[in-house]
Amino acid sequence: MAMKSSLTILFENPFWVGLFERIDGNKYEVCKITFGAEPKDYEVYDFLLKNWHKLKFSPPVKAEKIEERKINPKRMQREINSQLENRGIGTKAQQALKLQHEQGKLERKVKSKEQKEAEKERQFVLRQEKKKAKHRGR
Repeated sequence: MAMKSSLTILFENPFWVGLFERIDGNKYEVCKITFGAEPKDYEVYDFLLKNWHKLKFSPPVKAEKIEERKINPKRMQREINSQLENRGIGTKAQQALKLQHEQGKLERKVKSKEQKEAEKERQFVLRQEKKKAKHRGR
């Protein structure tokens, strides 16, 4: 199984953002890292070393297979230059990030609903206790 990963640093007003993409077999996952000011190479490397285990990747999206082949060095240089020219989030990355965002939204919604229910239950118990206290003449 071939695994491929790439990190793209780009400017999304007003912050610098790192887009970490990884393809493992036929699974495509993406993680968005927000930096403040423009990060230096050593800062990015240090961040990845210290926070790799904390990165939250999007749920896997089906991706096409990676072909492993020898690439002519000049061709590789041209591909690198063309990737540097194209500074945008790919549609797959956008889809994966959107999926991650939606899941986070659903989790927050469920958690919020549980908190509201717990608060409602607590208020109900307080009202019942108050009724009993009044009934007893206190």
